[in-house]
Amino acid sequence: MSVSTELTARIVAVHQGSPAEHAGVLVGDVVTSVNGQVVRDIIEWHHAVDEASVSLDIDRNGMPFEFDIEKRAGEQLGVEISSAVFDRVQTCDNHCSFCFIYQLPKNLRKSLYLKDDDYRLSFLFGNFTTLTRFTEADLERVLDQKLSPLHVSIHVSDPWKRADMLRNERGAVSLRWLKVLLENGIDVRGQIVVCPDHNNGEDLERTLIDVLDQYPLLEAVAIVPLGLSQFNPEAELRVHTSQEAADVVALCEKYQLVAEQLLGKKMFWPSDEFYLLGNMPFPDASSYGGYPMYEDGVGIVSSFVEEFHGRKINDAETLAQQTSGFFASVDGATPGGYRSIRDSTIHNPAGDTGLRVVHSQPVELTRRAPSVTSTTGKVGILTGAYAASVISALVSDYGDRISVLPVVNNYFGGNTAVSGLMVGEDIRSVMLFHVECDVFLLPDVCLSEGRFLDGMTLEDLPSSVVVLPTDGHALRNFLEKVMQ
Repeated sequence: MSVSTELTARIVAVHQGSPAEHAGVLVGDVVTSVNGQVVRDIIEWHHAVDEASVSLDIDRNGMPFEFDIEKRAGEQLGVEISSAVFDRVQTCDNHCSFCFIYQLPKNLRKSLYLKDDDYRLSFLFGNFTTLTRFTEADLERVLDQKLSPLHVSIHVSDPWKRADMLRNERGAVSLRWLKVLLENGIDVRGQIVVCPDHNNGEDLERTLIDVLDQYPLLEAVAIVPLGLSQFNPEAELRVHTSQEAADVVALCEKYQLVAEQLLGKKMFWPSDEFYLLGNMPFPDASSYGGYPMYEDGVGIVSSFVEEFHGRKINDAETLAQQTSGFFASVDGATPGGYRSIRDSTIHNPAGDTGLRVVHSQPVELTRRAPSVTSTTGKVGILTGAYAASVISALVSDYGDRISVLPVVNNYFGGNTAVSGLMVGEDIRSVMLFHVECDVFLLPDVCLSEGRFLDGMTLEDLPSSVVVLPTDGHALRNFLEKVMQ
């Protein structure tokens, strides 16, 4: 399921034996109303079809049909819908210089260029919204339907500097909505993208202080570095130096202690990239407190190491359900649709109707490798440059039969080094250079519905590939199986 520009709810799958199938609903039908009401998005859809009696008005190739479906209250209707949003997505009218969408190459699939600022996608997929397009009507709906958690981009607390970073005057005042949401019991996770010479140093410290003072009810705040591709059009932007990255970590750790004393929680979480860039040791896995910002690259390395060594992660099930990859809201929804996060501790309509998307991908083999149970040859682990040093240390005991192969991201260039942005052409180049490997391992995080960002598929790669879930257990278990 994806976000599309269609303004209709089109049925893309009908489950066998479901109430919808028995009623005669077909793939390709367009839903014009449910129970007499036009539904705007998947959230309203799930609320409507949760009833025992569901009336669907359908357009089938220009012909109107009405289906009255009786089922048990709460029973699944048995259809999948083409899009998460049926009316027009709230597109972003900010012009942030650091926005990665402006740094994409041309000729990618159209959906990747969708720049949204939609609170519904924040709820459904974990997208970050700046709240610059948020309205009283949006607030009323969020509170009424308890759409929680939401994810809000803060970046800097000074109103005029925030407006300058967003290149939008409304950015100076839009955080007023954040305070209202928090005061009304909506869980919110924040994010600060740190840009050198813009909101680091004293500006970052001021922002951390203001967050503690003005938004103490925030669940957590991820602090992440600016990412630049070779297509970046902004000459004023630059990557962090190693010292700047270390300074960000030191500042965040300083105010983690302050937050713990004042609020009983660490609040501020520098991403793993800052530790790697600053050549700093990672915190112990136990210090991440449930990994509240795992989806934003916080604690991935420590949890991976713990998993690889077979040590239990208390939140392993939750971590396995985190959104992974790039632009998950555009292309990454699971074929089965939306599922709830099981450990929800609040009464949330998503917990009842399954609106939070999760991502997990089982081991998938290309047809060139129908069965890989053992090998006497070499195994090549394909990974992004950031993860290469971490994985190399973990697999050193396996000897020279295991090679960790960093994939330099020539496609995006710049400081792009995360595994989730690896593309097929760069992976293919590395594989052709390492013909000595019998089999290659690839993390699932760089695939969305079987495709890399450059449009290539597994079938376009030159030799055997095994796609593994991006966790330490999967890597360790596979290596032990094939190396025995």
